[in-house]
Amino acid sequence: MSANPLLNPVPTKDGHVVGYVHSLETFGAVDGPGIRFVAFMQGCHMRCKFCHNPDTWKTRVGSQMTTEEVLNKALPYRSFWGDKGGITLSGGEILLQIDFALELFKMCKEEGISTCLDTCGQPFTRREPWFSKFNELMDYTDILLVDIKHINSDEHKRLTGFPNDNILDMCEYLSSIGKPVWIRHVLIPGITDNDEYLKQLGEYVKENLHNVEKFEVLPYHTMGVHKYQEMGIRYRLEGVEPPTPERVKNAEKLLEVDRYQGYKDWYPGINTLDQQPS
Repeated sequence: MSANPLLNPVPTKDGHVVGYVHSLETFGAVDGPGIRFVAFMQGCHMRCKFCHNPDTWKTRVGSQMTTEEVLNKALPYRSFWGDKGGITLSGGEILLQIDFALELFKMCKEEGISTCLDTCGQPFTRREPWFSKFNELMDYTDILLVDIKHINSDEHKRLTGFPNDNILDMCEYLSSIGKPVWIRHVLIPGITDNDEYLKQLGEYVKENLHNVEKFEVLPYHTMGVHKYQEMGIRYRLEGVEPPTPERVKNAEKLLEVDRYQGYKDWYPGINTLDQQPS
């Protein structure tokens, strides 16, 4: 299990929780159902070799904004959301700022706004008081986007710096409470682009997760490499090229992505090659 990831004490201003925000996206089209306002929060413990946002890793940096300030930034765009859109909290890793997420999503529900949480699950623990806060957050969360980096715990640690036992525990817990999720998986040549591995991942999801509404294959890309150069960090997947469209389609077939309700309903005709991993 991960160490208790609660920020203590939780920063507040004018009676509202303060969050550390990396950036805001006013017209997110790939961050959950419909068109969404997306707050990318600062801070992540994992060091995924393929991460294209290393500038989100540090905690307690970035723009400090209250939940009220973020909601007020989002509301002017509400007319674009339609019936399916709303607000997504992403990262970094949003669960490192669970108090912020909980308060903001409570406010969203008071406004009748759809809520989506984009997470890799690394902070998940059944330790208290975190687990109770997570359960309360789920009461105000409509759907989660869950990034499964690797199904094998040892390989997951090599890829991200952390094992995945608590992450899969979170996935199975979400299934047990019937919380809708979209599973996302980055296809990396030489690492996750392997037929036997993909079959294993697909079987795990099919047999253990009964709340999956969509399964997305996200092709690995190198668009964030320049950030490593600017930050003086060695990029550990140097020389790895993005998968071909044929390999992406092969992965989708092996994972049986179109068996999941909602895969084509949310975005008819969507091209998964346009998706980008977080």
